Amino acid sequence: MSYLVLARKWRPRSFETLVGQEHVVRALSNALTTQRLHHAWLFTGTRGVGKTTLSRILAKSLNCETGITATPCGQCRACVEIDEGRFIDYLEFDAASNRRVEEMTQLLEQAVYAPSAGRFKIYMIDEVHMLTGHAFNAMLKTLEEPPPHVKFILATTDPQKIPVTVLSRCLQFNLKQMPPEAIVGHLENVLTQEEVGFDLGGLRLIAQAAAGSMRDALSLTDQAIAYSSSNITDAAVREMLGTIDQKYLVRFLQALLQGSAQGVMDTANELATRGFSYSGALADLSVLLSRIAIEQRLPGTIMPDDPLHEDMQALARAFHPDTLQLFYGIAVHGRNELSLAPDEYAGFVMTGLRMLSLVSTVDVAALPAPVATVAGAAAQPELVTKASAPKAGVSTHHAASNREVATAVEHNAEAASVSVKPDASTTAAQVTADGNIPAARNENTASAEHALSTEHAVIAEPAVSTEKAATAVTAEKKTAEDFIPAWEDIPDDWELRAVPAPEDEVFFEQAVPPDLDLDLSDPELASFPVVEEDVSWVPSHQGQSAGYSLQQMTSHDWTVLSQELPLTGVAAEFAKQSEWLGFENNEIRLRIPVKNTNELGAKAKLNTVLTEYFRQVVKVSFEYAENVEETAYASIRAEQAARQEKAEQAVQESEFINALIEEFGAKVLPESIKPC
Repeated sequence: MSYLVLARKWRPRSFETLVGQEHVVRALSNALTTQRLHHAWLFTGTRGVGKTTLSRILAKSLNCETGITATPCGQCRACVEIDEGRFIDYLEFDAASNRRVEEMTQLLEQAVYAPSAGRFKIYMIDEVHMLTGHAFNAMLKTLEEPPPHVKFILATTDPQKIPVTVLSRCLQFNLKQMPPEAIVGHLENVLTQEEVGFDLGGLRLIAQAAAGSMRDALSLTDQAIAYSSSNITDAAVREMLGTIDQKYLVRFLQALLQGSAQGVMDTANELATRGFSYSGALADLSVLLSRIAIEQRLPGTIMPDDPLHEDMQALARAFHPDTLQLFYGIAVHGRNELSLAPDEYAGFVMTGLRMLSLVSTVDVAALPAPVATVAGAAAQPELVTKASAPKAGVSTHHAASNREVATAVEHNAEAASVSVKPDASTTAAQVTADGNIPAARNENTASAEHALSTEHAVIAEPAVSTEKAATAVTAEKKTAEDFIPAWEDIPDDWELRAVPAPEDEVFFEQAVPPDLDLDLSDPELASFPVVEEDVSWVPSHQGQSAGYSLQQMTSHDWTVLSQELPLTGVAAEFAKQSEWLGFENNEIRLRIPVKNTNELGAKAKLNTVLTEYFRQVVKVSFEYAENVEETAYASIRAEQAARQEKAEQAVQESEFINALIEEFGAKVLPESIKPC
């Protein structure tokens, strides 16, 4: 007996075994159950998602000897012959090779005759978009008003090429691409019954390579079984597909993190030695960066059984989110520019060096000690920097290039746990003759130098702000050789005023605009302005939600919260029509009135939104019951009914309306009463 490939052997034989197309199965099952049968169906979708399979199951449902049913028996003559492709009243017509008007005319001439063996004569026209314009025109009348015993099933991968006159005569169903999770689950079931060894890593690679097509996934599985001698492993599938081991890309990112140009070159050389595609490497790098960025914002999205689980968690902690976004953009654009490079090797190397140029390579150990630390750390004293008495001497300028000043500011702020974006206009810093640095405020460089303690300060301020709260800081005296702060030039028409410092006999000079009419002797205005916010990055998931608590959530709380969540479409309907059952083991249990084909998509959106809201990883599960009472929709309807009743009562009690009724015989139309 000849071997039957997995794609044919495991083709679904009923609606229950069909994977990933619940929305189509629901519509067809309801139509068959209620006997509301259309005469023409159009299935659209990419290759390998079940168009032909659905047409055969539908043909069996229409011609099963047990009657028209959504669950054909699979044992009668009609079901068996349709599965084997030899049922005389089920004709699969290939429009790609029979696209002319002559073939279509010949086909339609046979439609007038009654079926020979079945209940209906069914014409399945595959790749219908390949028909010529004349062929489409020839079938229009028959497609609109066929004989009662004729049914048409059309299938296409390109519905845009089908005339609207044909589309308007059919019920159109758009088949979705298979999600990787559905493919992996189906392959697990198939390989278990085939008694073939496998690991989940290899199946994930196959699902990724299948790109949403179940037929492609089964064909790749056939190839993997032969390649690995019936033991599908991650390494075997990777070698078979020629995909890149993600460990290379992890080492590449680690080299970028360390500022190692040699590490970048080593990765490029390893990929060249093994003959991998640099275009594929950059594509995989983009995916890896996106997964790391998602893990930063939503911890726990990477499954513990993922081979890169620990590596990606470490990289998520090490990289700043802005750096990940920059690297992602460079990887995407670098892949597009490979065709413009002299060769792919040079394009990949230059892309890596472009990323490396954004990572500082200065020896951190050689940098000076931090000039300030942001308040909020444990046991930090709460100080407000004040100015002390000036010393005699003439101010001098210390010249510095843009790059030197920006680098100094960046690294001192990094040591102080403060994120700094140096101003491109920074060119020099003023120091006093005795070597002390004046404190300067620069809005473009929200950095730690705001809190420098100095003996003589010149502050560039358009106005003294009292709205900025003083932050607890620690500071130490620095010289020009230790640190050169960014400086904001003072306009020529501003003047320096001597202002007494609070609770001290010394004073400092404040630069103010000439038209500023403020009493700078006021102690509240004389305080030295310090940095307001902690600009070091903190992941959004840290901390507790300011809203509801999962452990104390009640059904009433859920009816309110489900209306406030940022949801739209089907996910919003699921939330508002669900009833709270409880929370246990990071799982939120909800009860909904009816099973919906869009459940997977709604679950995914709810998981994401609720994880962000409660700042912890949660999953949603649904239970089904006919009577679901305490929901957001029930609350809304009850409120609307109460308002309607109140409005009707107000109309009945209105003296004016009652006077109109008594004197003029007026009538109140109940349906016209609407609450305000």
